[in-house]
Amino acid sequence: MLTGPIRSQVDQIWNAFWSGGVSNPLSVIEQITYLLFIKRLDDLHTVEESKAEMLDVEMERRIFPAGNDPKGEPYENLRWSRFKNFESREMMRIVDEHVFPFLRELGEEGSTYGTHMKDARLGFSNPSLLAKVVQQLDDIPMDDRDTKGDVYEYMLGKIASAGQNGQFRTPRHIIQLMVNLMAPTPKDVICDPAAGTCGFIVEAGEYLRSNHPKMLMDKDSRQHFHSGMFHGFDFDSTMLRIGAMNMTLHGVENPDVSYRDSLAEEHGEDEGRYSLILANPPFAGSLDYDTTAKDLLKVVKTKKTELLFVALFLRLLRTGGRAAVIVPDGVLFGSSKAHKDIRRMLVEDHKLEAIVKLPSGVFRPYAGVSCAIVVFTKTGVGGTEDVWFYDMTADGYSLDDKRTPLLDADKLDPLAELSEEEHAKNNLPDILTRWNALASEADRPRTAQSFMVPASDIAATGSWDLSLNRYKDIEHEEVEHQAPAEIIAELREIEKEIVQGLHRLEEMLG
Repeated sequence: MLTGPIRSQVDQIWNAFWSGGVSNPLSVIEQITYLLFIKRLDDLHTVEESKAEMLDVEMERRIFPAGNDPKGEPYENLRWSRFKNFESREMMRIVDEHVFPFLRELGEEGSTYGTHMKDARLGFSNPSLLAKVVQQLDDIPMDDRDTKGDVYEYMLGKIASAGQNGQFRTPRHIIQLMVNLMAPTPKDVICDPAAGTCGFIVEAGEYLRSNHPKMLMDKDSRQHFHSGMFHGFDFDSTMLRIGAMNMTLHGVENPDVSYRDSLAEEHGEDEGRYSLILANPPFAGSLDYDTTAKDLLKVVKTKKTELLFVALFLRLLRTGGRAAVIVPDGVLFGSSKAHKDIRRMLVEDHKLEAIVKLPSGVFRPYAGVSCAIVVFTKTGVGGTEDVWFYDMTADGYSLDDKRTPLLDADKLDPLAELSEEEHAKNNLPDILTRWNALASEADRPRTAQSFMVPASDIAATGSWDLSLNRYKDIEHEEVEHQAPAEIIAELREIEKEIVQGLHRLEEMLG
């Protein structure tokens, strides 16, 4: 948790960019990412220097070579610890004409640190702004991993709060919920095929550090954690840079964060590779068959991205692999053949475990579409017995465009202990509590907030309908304040008409 002074320091950096003419929040975080990367290179070089001096040996790895760069500038001047002390115009000259070409050279050489820096450019020409931001970043105490990660998360939160490009950010508390539902293990190989800022795999790493601390004491497990466990793909180079830095600042040394158009490229090399998928992919409508990976079309014949992503998840998971993914509600009740086919696969060919219906305001102000978390295990031989449904009505924030917190910060965590009154404002802890005691869920009536539905009931619909309202029983549900019976009856009829209308609309669009 960041202290008030550190938050204030980050706000000052953000305001400095804004005042200096860099107003696009995505551009701001990209420029900060470059500068943090430059600072990290110097920190790594300093560690190597100290190690060599302490052991009285030659440096094993020089990030900044001895001598001068191709333009004649001493490499020593390219280090953060040196140029931060230069006069602003000289600092701008060094950073723009020498440091950034050095970053691009790292990228061309395929350096672990420079993979996403091939097209790095300083995005402003104001020497005073550069000097101010370098000084302000240098003043933030980021000596430990937790603070580094929290500072960057706070910055990423500003992308969303600024009202632009917020679609790249799944709310952190929803990510935390999904990670805790899946409870990653030290043996997992985790993937997000639409990684964005890498929020899901970052949170998975934090979960493992908290719940399996001994993992990092074992050499093989530590190597797996830093180099083999985390995989994130995106086709936006800016997102890749931001996501890679997010992983780095959260203490993962060599994550696989790489360029890939997940729906367009074949997946032969990755088929069956991952044991856990966590994702909230973008649902942009439809793709042409010609631009869609043929191996996905073999799973489900469709142009709809939301169905293709579900097919992708099934393709990438190994047998026994698990997934918690967000899908729009249309996936749950759409009436086209492709919709029915994908639901039939989940229920009959694999093990569908849970549908957590999200309130429609969770992704406001960027989207009001209703979504759900779908939890399943790839088996290839079926295994669905009972599907757990949970109707989340509150996530701790107002469901309007302002998304104002309804509780204190410590009560917004999915692991918080809440009173019944607080539960009405934040259902996340209750979801985890009930998920971890599924045996007792079988006794709940379908008027409850959560309940079980046998796979046979789902198959009996003929369309493998997975919408919660299809199974929720409201006929005998108690209504607070004893509203007049005729009003209750009218509301029930309106609800039925809305559900039927959504089905008809899906049929027309299908």
